[in-house]
Amino acid sequence: MVFADIIIDISVKSLDKTFQYRVPEKLENEVETGSLVLVPFGNGNRQLKGYVVNLTDTPRFDISRTKSITGIEKQGVPVESHLLSLAGWIKKNYGASMNDAIKAVMPVKKEVREQAVRTVFPLMDKEKLEGFAMQFEAKHNTARARVLRCLLGLNGEMYYNGVDYNYITKELKCPKSVLDGLGQMGIIKTGAAKKYRNPALLEGNPAHRAEERHVLNEEQQYITDTVLSEYSDGIRNTYLIHGVTGSGKTEVYMNIIEGVLSYGKQVIVLIPEIALTFQTVNRFYKRFGERVSVIHSRLSAGERYDQFIRAKEGLVDIMIGPRSALFVPFKNLGLIVVDEEHETSYQSETPPKYHAREVAVQRAGMLGASVLLGSATPSLEAYYRARKGIYRLFTLKKRAGGAHLPKVHIVDLREEFKNKNYSVFSGKLTALIEERLKKHEQSVIFINRRGYAGFISCRQCGESIGCPHCSVSLKPHMHKGVVDRLKCHFCGYEIPVPDACPSCGSKYIGTFGIGTQQVEEAARKLFKGARILRMDADTTGGKEGHSKILSQFANGGADILIGTQMIVKGHDFPNVTLVGIIAADLSLNAGDYRAAERTYQLVAQAAGRAGRGNKKGEVVLQTYQPAHYSIVHAANQDYESFYKQEISVREMLQYPPVSNILGVLVFSENEESALKLASVISEIAEQYQDVTVLGPADAPVAKAKDIYRKMVYGKCMDYGTLCSVKDCIEAFKEQDTEYKDCGINFEFNIIR
Repeated sequence: MVFADIIIDISVKSLDKTFQYRVPEKLENEVETGSLVLVPFGNGNRQLKGYVVNLTDTPRFDISRTKSITGIEKQGVPVESHLLSLAGWIKKNYGASMNDAIKAVMPVKKEVREQAVRTVFPLMDKEKLEGFAMQFEAKHNTARARVLRCLLGLNGEMYYNGVDYNYITKELKCPKSVLDGLGQMGIIKTGAAKKYRNPALLEGNPAHRAEERHVLNEEQQYITDTVLSEYSDGIRNTYLIHGVTGSGKTEVYMNIIEGVLSYGKQVIVLIPEIALTFQTVNRFYKRFGERVSVIHSRLSAGERYDQFIRAKEGLVDIMIGPRSALFVPFKNLGLIVVDEEHETSYQSETPPKYHAREVAVQRAGMLGASVLLGSATPSLEAYYRARKGIYRLFTLKKRAGGAHLPKVHIVDLREEFKNKNYSVFSGKLTALIEERLKKHEQSVIFINRRGYAGFISCRQCGESIGCPHCSVSLKPHMHKGVVDRLKCHFCGYEIPVPDACPSCGSKYIGTFGIGTQQVEEAARKLFKGARILRMDADTTGGKEGHSKILSQFANGGADILIGTQMIVKGHDFPNVTLVGIIAADLSLNAGDYRAAERTYQLVAQAAGRAGRGNKKGEVVLQTYQPAHYSIVHAANQDYESFYKQEISVREMLQYPPVSNILGVLVFSENEESALKLASVISEIAEQYQDVTVLGPADAPVAKAKDIYRKMVYGKCMDYGTLCSVKDCIEAFKEQDTEYKDCGINFEFNIIR
């Protein structure tokens, strides 16, 4: 007999364990580790789905009482056994259920109908086919004659490899009955072959392979040679490449990948944003051809399914994409590249709240692969580990191709206000944009807030118009040049812009703060005739929303590109010689211990978009806090100085990467109940002597979709102690009956 250990597809703590079932003899050849099966569960034998995590011939219970699997559920791609082990590691380290962890490592969860290419083939030589064609023409069987003339070819070169079925039926207007008749006569046959959808081509890549190869400079060559030398010696390491913006990190990645592929290995390339796929895939496609593919959330279900099947069958060598690409089922994985490793998008926001960088290192360790991290503005966690010798650190101090870092102008917005300049554009930025327009050079304007403005409030009573379901202000949205509605970006609640203040009735209400839409509106008024594009979450809907805007700008179709974070991450536009940062200190007010780090990263990355070609670049950095160390060091592209100052703050406050933090989110429709449970959790954590407890307090978003959210944090140098705290909280919640209306999620920020 064969027995299967199964995780039931329900994310409930009491069921977060394996249940053993018998595998019926008729299913023994179909059930495998990773299969999704149907099983009778509980006293009522309710049919539920479950994941097979282990197969064995050893029963754990009385065989006579062990139930049997009733069927196999058709799913997308069976989970690889090592990915199930990885799911177990995610469960242990991020406080999720095993069911949630399994779902995280299998992004394609259902089977999609395969596409097939149908082809019509000749079954006889040219002379016989010509004879039949002439017979049909003599009898005025024109449709049959058209089919055979098509197979014979216009220039007498017969298509022995066949002609596309759709071409014959649609273009030649020959119905299926004609082809069936020719088939019955033994003149032709129709065959079908599996066709995989290839989004790498659909994203605008050329069908031909035009290889791009640049000569590496001394720094780039040293990194490439060192990594590949260690790889050939069987050394598998985690490397951090810290290179200034424009230093050619991608070229280093591609040369190292080329070496790894020569060993018959496969490679995953993680990128932080869908917006980066267009440029990244194009560069890789030109170097490596059709063995490159891409996976991201904007693809259709069929495209996503096909890419995982192609990866599983070894039909692609390189998979590029955001966080979910980390789990493609490569069987011979040799390298994981995490580009822009500092990006917050690598942190999952839903359970299990894993960090892709940490999971990449774990998966690579399980398979004997290397990890390559890269950033111009590394996360403090990665740089701290590199300084400690946990990762191997490389630096690229020069821009590739002899390009120079841009000249940076810091503009104090307080002085602009004193000089009665109330525009979103400072005098300096306005003058430099006009200069670029005259020179036919391009400008990028960055503002870290999409939409029209921050919020609408009353100038008489001071009340802002908020969402009744979430603890956030409603955001103004513009339609046909007019701000006509307010919308919540969390739950979607929407109302027309009121004529008067809902609180006091005053008619003196207006917008506060600025967004991309408002900047675009101001730019069109100020720079008459300029061709302007806006790129944010509101303008990039659809599968190719990002690529259309980026390709238009890259091809010179606009003078000014205005956008949010997505325009400052890794893009390379040689004709961009000016970057304007509208409100550089906006992220300093985030109320997060990482606020200074994220401000430095955003400003330095945005500034790095200027002057990447042969022309010199300039940056205008507008801020109300020109003396803040994150602003000053970002303007100078001086990461080392920023790191020293920021790490001293972290050491003093015992924040990561110096110490570990466990965050516990408590949520409920009942605010009082959520607060009481958060207080109990705080008391549980305080029982551990080495743990410093913060909270309970409101979460950064205290209410979302009518759900109240409270946070408790525990800080401790010892990660194992925090795991014990987590286990103790989970045990309490499992046995608890008072707080059934509350849920909890865990999030770790840990030292490795």
